[in-house]
Amino acid sequence: MAHLLGAEGLHLEFPTRVVFDSVTLGIEEGDRIGIVGRNGDGKSSLLAMLAGRLEPDRGRVTMRGGTTIGVLDQADVLDDALTVGGAIVGDAPEHEWAGDPRIRDVIDGLVSDLGWDAPIGDLSGGQRRRVALAKLLVGDWDVIALDEPTNHLDVEAIGWLAEHLKRRWPANQGALLVVTHDRWFLDEVCTETWEVHDRIVEPFEGGYAAYILQRVERDRMAAATEAKRQNLARKELAWLRRGAPARTAKPKFRIDAANALIADVPEIRDRIALQSLAVSRLGKDVVDLIDAGVTFPATGTAPQRDVLRDVEWRIAPGERTGILGINGAGKSTLLGLVSGTVAPTSGRVKHGKTVQVRTLTQRLDELQDVWDEPVRVVIGRLRTTYSFGTGSKAAELTPGQLLERLGFSSAQLSTPVKDLSGGQQRRLQLLLVLLDQPNVLILDEPTNDMDTDMLAAIEDLLDSWPGTLLVVSHDRYFLERVTDQQYAILPGSDGAGRLRHLPGGVDEYLRLRALEQSAAAAPSRAGSAPAASAEPALAGADRRAAEKELAALERRMQKLGEQIDRAKHALADHDQSDYAGLGEKMKAIQEQQGEVDELELRWFELTEQLG
Repeated sequence: MAHLLGAEGLHLEFPTRVVFDSVTLGIEEGDRIGIVGRNGDGKSSLLAMLAGRLEPDRGRVTMRGGTTIGVLDQADVLDDALTVGGAIVGDAPEHEWAGDPRIRDVIDGLVSDLGWDAPIGDLSGGQRRRVALAKLLVGDWDVIALDEPTNHLDVEAIGWLAEHLKRRWPANQGALLVVTHDRWFLDEVCTETWEVHDRIVEPFEGGYAAYILQRVERDRMAAATEAKRQNLARKELAWLRRGAPARTAKPKFRIDAANALIADVPEIRDRIALQSLAVSRLGKDVVDLIDAGVTFPATGTAPQRDVLRDVEWRIAPGERTGILGINGAGKSTLLGLVSGTVAPTSGRVKHGKTVQVRTLTQRLDELQDVWDEPVRVVIGRLRTTYSFGTGSKAAELTPGQLLERLGFSSAQLSTPVKDLSGGQQRRLQLLLVLLDQPNVLILDEPTNDMDTDMLAAIEDLLDSWPGTLLVVSHDRYFLERVTDQQYAILPGSDGAGRLRHLPGGVDEYLRLRALEQSAAAAPSRAGSAPAASAEPALAGADRRAAEKELAALERRMQKLGEQIDRAKHALADHDQSDYAGLGEKMKAIQEQQGEVDELELRWFELTEQLG
């Protein structure tokens, strides 16, 4: 492969510390490199030096003649005076950019819902991010450098970006450098991972999963020097192997080595014990939403709007649920119904007598009253210990120990809250919420400003939290990691949002959204004629019967899934020399899985008819 970009003996020093010391790297045609590391260790500085935007104190960056580099910064650098179209294609005539398939694909994938003449200054943060990405991706670059490209993007936009980057260049052409904390994105796009730590850059083969495996091996060989990071990494690896089937099916690292490393790692969460403890803390009744709906009244020029309608959701003790939906779908309104901050305009919401709900918001609300106080003073006013875990794993930690577990050093305890980094403020905010001892915890985009190691630490903490957990997040990896099931808010035929269970998880949500978008585009493709429906709309008794069948299907699929999980675990205890017995058990599992597949097909048919 041809050489594109290189770095020799890079040294970078800030007034208070040395960031890099004698770093030498090379980037070849076909490289797809993810850059990970703790916040503040120099990931963005490394990217800036390689892109020629930051001069090293010593060493040099070399580039093959004629190589072009496109860069996406973390900071928003769009001109508010420009329009969406002007920011993306500049003054190019329409026939030039409209005739380029790649430019059309970028525009359709990222900004099709934005007005072409809309002023940049009127856009939200997420919309501006998509415009900035589109502006970069319509260009023709040999190397693309992305600094936190998934910030402010929803699950759909992140999925589109991953697919675009995978097919942007032919094999062994072009190069990608990406700094991101989105672990799903790293695994989906990257074939090599660079870890930035301790003034060096350490390369690993493969995406995030392969990097975790190799890091565990490295840490094991280094004995006890990084015991704490090793334990977290091993638990992370156990999740990667035992978690979502779509991820474990990818041959991105050596299965035998992975199995050996996690042989003595217990299940990520003891669900039965945690649910039992949740019942004892909550009782059997948590929050029931019964035919609940929310309508926003007309204000000024804005008409009345039905946000949610006919929401039926009975939240169970110990339930761990992720909520998906586009911006504006009604996710915050749904969580407001659960927390009691939003009153239903139809139906009712019933809260259990012992329910204590706390929400980790996207804003730093919990920190406003202690903004000028040192961290030590803030935690000094809290309870002396925090209990979590079950049985022999139960533990009592002081707030200081919890802070250490969340990545705070002793020196940072004397730092005023306002002077902490964004990630540190977010971690302190989570600690304040947890120490209030709620039994229902709502997390609204909790991964903002977190690096991959800190996300793993927070996931580890939540594994032992015995309560009901509801999560809204665009970070697909985090959502799948900490929740056991997912729901989506999708619009019904009247435009109001309906809550829908997703047996197929995030993949199913993306499929349903693609169907929805195709249906919406069909009238315009047919000259605004109504699109022909694959299934006639259901009404009256037929609709009620379909809804009843749908609920029965979901219960049956959940029951079968649990039976399959138990049967798979039982295989490990079976006599491994009894091939006949193992074969019978595997045949039974395959039959159950076949039944699940048939039920899912029927489920898809019903959901499309009811949609």
